[in-house]
Amino acid sequence: MDLSIIVPVYNVEEYVRPCLESIFKQDLDDSRFEVIIVNDGSTDRSMEMIADIIQAHSNITVINQENLSLSVARNNGIAVAKGEYIIMPDSDDLLTENSLSILLDKALETKADIVEANYLIMNNQEIDELSNGRIEQPNMLFRNMTSLESLNELKACYVWNKLFRRSFIIDNHLSFIPGIRFQDIPFTHECYLKATKCIKTNLILNVYRRGHFSASAPNFFNMEKAHDLCTAIAATWELTKSEGITPEARKAIIKSLLATYYNLIYRLLKYINKVTDRVKMLRFLYTLAPDLRFSNNIKQRIGSWFSRKAPRQYLAILSVRWKMKSQV
Repeated sequence: MDLSIIVPVYNVEEYVRPCLESIFKQDLDDSRFEVIIVNDGSTDRSMEMIADIIQAHSNITVINQENLSLSVARNNGIAVAKGEYIIMPDSDDLLTENSLSILLDKALETKADIVEANYLIMNNQEIDELSNGRIEQPNMLFRNMTSLESLNELKACYVWNKLFRRSFIIDNHLSFIPGIRFQDIPFTHECYLKATKCIKTNLILNVYRRGHFSASAPNFFNMEKAHDLCTAIAATWELTKSEGITPEARKAIIKSLLATYYNLIYRLLKYINKVTDRVKMLRFLYTLAPDLRFSNNIKQRIGSWFSRKAPRQYLAILSVRWKMKSQV
């Protein structure tokens, strides 16, 4: 079998059916792929909405589990997968028409460890414009890349726009950290660190739905999510201590991690109102990764970026720094 498509499902009754329909609209014969649906303890009508699709296709396997997290759902899907390659789309996203077969054929031809594609980000009000799944794909290019080149260009640590060779994941004992959000960050970095052959393409594979959950501050980012992002950053930082890691790879990971650190600080300042909570999260990060100390040069870059892009948040950073110093 060529491909395993792992689809974790949790309370996405409005979106999971279009996701599966976009999979079975691909120009792939059912004998070439399997779909592994991992029901992560959904309490809505998600599974009911796709019951007829499951019944109609013999290449669908359903795993039912308690609500154990997206990480565990993906790990459990990987454990039973049989395909030479694995892809893990989110259950509320769409695959563009016939893009999967192009990527899969390129992966099988080159035996690449990772094939990374492009994607579109769609807001709720724009989804209908792409309801037929047709997207023009002009000037499609494929680039062969080394592990280091991929790390240096790594900007979006998502797994849903990538094909992974299953034996590469198994042989390197790669898995998602159970029970936390943002688990894509350490997983993606470790994959690229250990890969020997990568391919990158501008082919659009996914339409990523953004905004179907409430974007209010409590739901968009809260202390629990801040805790998980700190854990993901710390786990990624540990990769810089890997045995045999080259200075160039270490530098590439730190460069990528710096962008995530920007993101953490920005979210803390934008969505966490209490200064004491902000301080608590930053101290928690240093507890998880005590070696994560930024040089004066990087501190200056952080300050310069925030002063230009988010001056109000930059003033809040100064307030947090003063608060932390005053509590020492």
